[in-house]
Amino acid sequence: MRFDMTDLRLFLHVVEAESITQGSERAGMALASASARIRGMEEMSGVPLLERGARGVRPTQAGDALAHHARIVLGQMEQMRGDLQLYAKGLRGQIRLLSGRAAMAHLPDVLRRFLVDHPTIDVDLEERQSPDVVTAVAGGLADLGIAADTTDIGSLETRPFKTDRLVLITARGHSLAEKRSVALRDILEEPFVGLPADSALQGHLAAHAAREGRQFKLRIRLDSFEDICAMVGSGVGIAIVPDVYATRHQEMLSLGVVPLSDAWASRHLLVCSRNFAVLPVHARRLVEYLAVE
Repeated sequence: MRFDMTDLRLFLHVVEAESITQGSERAGMALASASARIRGMEEMSGVPLLERGARGVRPTQAGDALAHHARIVLGQMEQMRGDLQLYAKGLRGQIRLLSGRAAMAHLPDVLRRFLVDHPTIDVDLEERQSPDVVTAVAGGLADLGIAADTTDIGSLETRPFKTDRLVLITARGHSLAEKRSVALRDILEEPFVGLPADSALQGHLAAHAAREGRQFKLRIRLDSFEDICAMVGSGVGIAIVPDVYATRHQEMLSLGVVPLSDAWASRHLLVCSRNFAVLPVHARRLVEYLAVE
């Protein structure tokens, strides 16, 4: 029975996506080629590896066993490549890093320093919701992840990355703009600009509003903090965003920025790994740059 590295990576992408179509896209492979490889793997193993249904695919018990061993094999291969990089000049290492939205604003400066210092290492950076980051890292589909501590981290190992403070933003002339601080319960009657309903941050805020027996009055949902800041600066409503975005756009968009007095408004962003000690050398080096706060 022979499965190559491409087979194993493809199979893990399909299992994670619960779709051969999406799995093939993540693997950078044509659907017909991906389907043929999956069928070939099933023929070689002599058992079905996937249960196919109208809503996608799920691994069989044999598929779960294959996924488990694939993660181990691919992890060992990456660690071997990283270790050899210390001795083989020019060998390129690649790190797959997944990050929640809040952490993305903090990453460019850190990654710029890392990439300049390590010219033979590449970083495959992808933004995902924090729960999806945790799932992918736990499943061995990424070397490292960054997620907010409001997400269930499960059995992953963590190290601190940054403190993410949530603040209220308003148009410069808004009555709330002159406040020294505000509590969420005191602003829930205001019209808001928010994130999509499936956003981890929006869900976090909605849960705290629900504890006050209230709901947000959302005028519009937007997918980026930059667009939210622009909408708030135009006077459409107020919003709650990470302070790094508020500070970045405060002057250009004439925003009022007011700290939230609620204790939960300070979240901790965590670097996550299945096991830091067994990461490839190049991934361990990136952790040294990330986990410094």
